[in-house]
Amino acid sequence: MNRALIVIDVQESFRARPQWADTLNPTVAEPVNRLVDLARAAGDLVVWVLHTEPGTGNAFDPESGHVRLFEELSEPRPDEPVLRKTSHNAFTTTNLQQILTAHGVGELRVCGIRAEQCVETTTRVGSDLGYTMTFVSDATSTDPLGRFSAADILERTEAVLRDRFARIATVAELEAEADATVGVTASAG
Repeated sequence: MNRALIVIDVQESFRARPQWADTLNPTVAEPVNRLVDLARAAGDLVVWVLHTEPGTGNAFDPESGHVRLFEELSEPRPDEPVLRKTSHNAFTTTNLQQILTAHGVGELRVCGIRAEQCVETTTRVGSDLGYTMTFVSDATSTDPLGRFSAADILERTEAVLRDRFARIATVAELEAEADATVGVTASAG
């Protein structure tokens, strides 16, 4: 079964908003880059997703100039799709499912910004569509919401996804698994 990494909304639109000062993981690009490197080394498809709200005049309006990936992220390769969505999940308003089907993908790793919103929603929809899902918690960020801290929101998101919709993993756990697989393959050869 082929695998893909879906990088969701790690875009300048969030840093253009005042809430960014309170974000859970302001250096989210670093673990995302590690995941991208891991995916590329394994031959996995990497799909980049940007949230847009055309005509709104806010930071998610393409006219704002903020609907672009964080500059410190790895540059998408020519064979890596960059999709623009207008819904909370990465499937409904894009051709993501067709791309995944064309690549024979059955397993998805997801990360990005707004753990409880676009990343969680994509995870739930992906699970409903039959994909084996992994939510990578430390490559995901969010902002406080009402009386809930960003850490509370991430904890809640992990709790509702765990073992129902997705496996919860960290970048280090996935890197260790990849290293163990390489070791097993090398010793078998």
